[in-house]
Amino acid sequence: MKLIGSTFKTNIRKVPLRRHKSLRKILREHGQLSKFWKAQKLDMIQYTEDCSTVPETEPLMNYLDVSYYFGQISIGTPPQNFTVLFDTGSSNLWVPSIYCVSKACAVHSRFHPSDSSTYSEVGTPFSIQYGTGSLSGIIGSDQVTVSITVSNQQFAESVSEPGNTFLDAEFDGILGLAYPSLAVDGVTPVFDNMMAQNLVDLPIFSVYMNRNPDSSVGGELVFGGFDPSHFSGTLNWVPVTKQGYWQIQLDNIQVGGTVAFCAEGCQAIVDTGTSLITGPSKEIKEMQNYIGAVPTDGEVSQREMGGYHISWMQEFLSAHNSDGMAFCTSGFQGLNMQPPAGPLWILGDVFIGQFYSVFDRGNNRIGLAPVVP
Repeated sequence: MKLIGSTFKTNIRKVPLRRHKSLRKILREHGQLSKFWKAQKLDMIQYTEDCSTVPETEPLMNYLDVSYYFGQISIGTPPQNFTVLFDTGSSNLWVPSIYCVSKACAVHSRFHPSDSSTYSEVGTPFSIQYGTGSLSGIIGSDQVTVSITVSNQQFAESVSEPGNTFLDAEFDGILGLAYPSLAVDGVTPVFDNMMAQNLVDLPIFSVYMNRNPDSSVGGELVFGGFDPSHFSGTLNWVPVTKQGYWQIQLDNIQVGGTVAFCAEGCQAIVDTGTSLITGPSKEIKEMQNYIGAVPTDGEVSQREMGGYHISWMQEFLSAHNSDGMAFCTSGFQGLNMQPPAGPLWILGDVFIGQFYSVFDRGNNRIGLAPVVP
């Protein structure tokens, strides 16, 4: 197997990703899905969320039908291990602190600063708001290993994680991979320090997400290169239009070969921290009407990005419970992001799982190619 830039293989590191099963699947396995639906009085497909009060945020985890991808890192000397969600929709690294008393912290790994000989306290207050959760804490500094050891990396030690957003998450924290302009408190992101400390040969990282629900392999994150064995054909490059999120231009959105949305173009972000494909609620409601509330076969949606025509098969997630009832939901969700950040479409894991994705900081572009089945 050849990795791009493999002349210096020691500087190209691969991080295996695990996939967390959805709440829907867990409920089905325990025979509780029908009871849940009846208690919630939910219909088949439409879930929406309005973020008008926090326009700069993006959804972290979507409701019920989500699978998200995470891997392991370590912080400190000796290393303390944490499971993190690798998120191209944010730029900060945080993990729970031993001083956190929230229920979410109590059931996850917590960082002990006094146990690390390389730790130094920064002490700056930290607070971040995601689309479905928030937390606060303080900034510290230590060495962080993500297959590559980064020195003097500032990160947030969470001391308060209110609500239930992170309580049931299988990951301990989040490692942001977006541009520095999104970083809270001006903290230098992990990948920027990798580049500054000459730890990668190329200023790129790559994401492969395995969408096969029967596979034990979740995916792979590569720093400093990409793995051609995971995609077919050549990478098609789309320029980044704004360096904050990994934001790109959509020329239009087609349904059944006809332009249905974004006829004059619109903006979208490629976000590994979002499970579904989201867009303005009005358009998404129309999209749900276009595709219907039942599973469909064949190609149902197409996008053109930077002149490159991309199509994919719409994913439907079905769950059958013990009484034989089936519930299905589309891979689209309404999310209103107000100016100045929005309006934006978000291409989450449903989209990224169809394409090997290369995030090129050196040339400010994203490379996409169909994944190998």
